[in-house]
Amino acid sequence: MSNISSHAIISPDAVLGNNVTVGPFSIIEGGVSIADNCEIHSNVLIHKNTILAKGVKIYHSAVLGNQPQDLKFSGEETSLSIGTNTTIREFATISRGTAARKATVIGNNCFIMAYVHIPHDSVIGNNVILSNTVNMGGHVVIDDWAILGGMVGVHQFVHIGLHSFIAFSSRVTQDVPPYILAGGEPVGYKGLNLVGLKRRGFSDEQIKNIKNAYSLIYGNVYNTSDAIKAVKDTVPLTEEVKNIITFIEQSERGIIRK
Repeated sequence: MSNISSHAIISPDAVLGNNVTVGPFSIIEGGVSIADNCEIHSNVLIHKNTILAKGVKIYHSAVLGNQPQDLKFSGEETSLSIGTNTTIREFATISRGTAARKATVIGNNCFIMAYVHIPHDSVIGNNVILSNTVNMGGHVVIDDWAILGGMVGVHQFVHIGLHSFIAFSSRVTQDVPPYILAGGEPVGYKGLNLVGLKRRGFSDEQIKNIKNAYSLIYGNVYNTSDAIKAVKDTVPLTEEVKNIITFIEQSERGIIRK
């Protein structure tokens, strides 16, 4: 049974599932789809073409699916989708896509804290944590299990790798490879995200191979392309090592340095 406040404004063209809660003074436009067991707190604004999967929680005064902050946007039909059991806290703003990618996508089990801004055409993986006041440019890709500390700024088109951790107040202008800890000014490689890797069940052998790969990549002997060749030649090509190689070889902005 749903619990819809009499003070909420919900378009007759919106689709709400079972056991949905909508708080007072929230506005849900037409073309919105909200699945079962979602919680929409007070003063939330959900624009058209926004899709919420099951169990999403949206807290006070968040704005979802708003028009992209992109001068090239000309009113094309685009969308925002948010995955199962993701939580979005107070005053977060998340824009829908533009013609470039057609959609902004957020995965499952993410935790988006207060005042975070996720702009147009961004792709956020599963189990990602964006701490308070993380802000980013458009077209950012953040892979599964990444964590960004408070007040981190991310340049447009940056790619942040899986299981990485970016320290408080970092300014990220280049790609952040997987499994690492990044921080400092300018932001750089600070070692492996050992705490995160161990919490998620990575074995000592997996961690050793990741460490050996990054010892070559961030050592003082090789440039990046030669380091990748050395990794291929000397480090067991486990799934984790292959992820590192693929990430760096496909990087368009270049990776952060030490």
